[in-house]
Amino acid sequence: MEDRLNQIAERLRQVERELADPAVYSDQQRLKNLSREQKELTPVVETFTALQQMEQAIAEAREMLSDPELRELAQEELTRIKEQRERLAEELKRLLLPRDPNDEKSVVLEIRGGVGGEEGALFAADLLRMYTMYAERRGWQLEIVSQNVTELGGVKEVCATVEGDGAWSRLKFEAGTHRVQRVPETESGGRIQTSAATVAVMPEAEETELSIDPKDLQIDTFRSSGAGGQHVNKTESAIRITHLPTGTVVECQDERSQYKNKDRAMKILRSKLYEAEQARQNAEIAATRRSQVGTGDRSGKIRTYNFPQNRVTDHRLTGDSKNFNLAAVINGDLDALIDALTLADQTRRLQEGYEKGE
Repeated sequence: MEDRLNQIAERLRQVERELADPAVYSDQQRLKNLSREQKELTPVVETFTALQQMEQAIAEAREMLSDPELRELAQEELTRIKEQRERLAEELKRLLLPRDPNDEKSVVLEIRGGVGGEEGALFAADLLRMYTMYAERRGWQLEIVSQNVTELGGVKEVCATVEGDGAWSRLKFEAGTHRVQRVPETESGGRIQTSAATVAVMPEAEETELSIDPKDLQIDTFRSSGAGGQHVNKTESAIRITHLPTGTVVECQDERSQYKNKDRAMKILRSKLYEAEQARQNAEIAATRRSQVGTGDRSGKIRTYNFPQNRVTDHRLTGDSKNFNLAAVINGDLDALIDALTLADQTRRLQEGYEKGE
């Protein structure tokens, strides 16, 4: 373990030396990679350094135990330092967990109204609003690529991109079925109804990660539907791309430029194919094991939004930590909930490491 940590510390010093070289700024991709690596390695090295300082402090406190006048004070100090050392040791184990290589990526977000008809579509619109507000809180940019809305303002389906550092690390836990219990706007009798919407989250794949043969694509143009006035009626700027080998279809009609729509549609298609390939590989590697969180299984109910009780319950969590204030969550305050899911995932992975004797 110590050898590994010393290697990490040496790598951080090397990265910092490279970042100090002005020549690196002429290569934006290299600069981005080095900056990301520095961000990942720094907390590991800082925690390791603090842990080494704790060991030195423990040795000094033990020496003080031999002094009768200082023994009581030294014992109190030794107890305090040992507790701090244990916390740092656990934090270091958490930091050394294998990182999700997609964590810093932007994402493609898809929301679809599920059971409940119009109420399911209205709830899907509420989820879109929730993620839009959360993106604003995080300083991300959420942009609609395509959407199909109902007359009452619900969302049958919507596809959006969320651009920003760490978007995948936070939003990957949102994939699954979201259930709502409330009195629908369409219900005149005041009865509580259960409806649902599904959320899919995919890391945005880069061109270097997935090669798509242009011969495998069928690209069609059509007129946009929705707002746009005369432009909608006269210009075939919307794009539909079909990946023939898989049958995957992507549409983009948000931009007024056919070129921009095509570029966006290719991003979405690349991300969908990338996710499908990752899912296939993960299924082969761990066919018999399912993660507690972040599986991305759209059929699994992950969360219930109970409006009468002003409570959101995440079914992947346990005990008191699984319930959250609905008003806060539905208005985009998702950090406490996502922090709890992140901690649960890390705890599970640490426990698996203990069981394997790692």
